[in-house]
Amino acid sequence: MTTENLIGLGAGIITGFSMVPQLIKVLREKKRGNLSPLTIAILLLGLVLWIWYGFLKKDLPILITNGFSALVNLALLISCFVWKNR
Repeated sequence: MTTENLIGLGAGIITGFSMVPQLIKVLREKKRGNLSPLTIAILLLGLVLWIWYGFLKKDLPILITNGFSALVNLALLISCFVWKNR
């Protein structure tokens, strides 16, 4: 694995995990607080485009890290709607 791939993976992992504490908080408290579903949906759209770009470039670090980020943000978006009145 090249240095570029390691840097890409590191950056993607850190970025991907950035929303995990928020997701844990929402799942624990079962309320979304002031989270904006629109913001999360826009971020999710950007992540889907990154995944598409990763497929086109055949770039595994982009695919793995943005795929993980998309899953976390999708779970957060779903949580926003499940606990929308709390």
